[in-house]
Amino acid sequence: MDERAELFELIRSRSFRKGGTFTLVSGRTSTIYFNLKPTMLHPLGARLIGAAVAARAAELGADYVGGLEMGAVPIVSATAAMSAVAGRPIGAVFVRKEVKDHGTRSLVEGLADGESLAGKRVLVVEDVTTTGGSALKAVAKLRQDGAVVSDVITIVEREEGATEAFVQAGLALHWLYRKTEFGSET
Repeated sequence: MDERAELFELIRSRSFRKGGTFTLVSGRTSTIYFNLKPTMLHPLGARLIGAAVAARAAELGADYVGGLEMGAVPIVSATAAMSAVAGRPIGAVFVRKEVKDHGTRSLVEGLADGESLAGKRVLVVEDVTTTGGSALKAVAKLRQDGAVVSDVITIVEREEGATEAFVQAGLALHWLYRKTEFGSET
């Protein structure tokens, strides 16, 4: 089994639920739900996701991968590790939802003193994308810090409007899987 099929099966068995009613972050309801954390935090899942995102980040010429906490944190960590294994290191950052009340009070974490995102190409990552709201929050903060952000990658694209929202923001959306690949209709 190739790595894409292996990751698909891991997501299907650990992170995909069908039946019932689920409320999504966007506020929408659905009869299907993807909770990617059980896959992202599984040893094999972390390796496969990290390798897939690192390969795409290298193709896109990214200097960093980043995204909004909490969903992006396991992805950017695995991606940074697997990019080093592949011999093309890519840095990782994440954007906090709120300023922490101690320390540096930074919204963007992962940079050492003296490091900056100014002029750096950042690929924004998400675990599951519905409307794109979480990624757009990360993009806004990263761009405010001088990052060049033109692409977003998600593990699962729910195909519910994110592509259009990203186009309006000057972004291209890439995905590893689409919701319809899991046989889901709503």
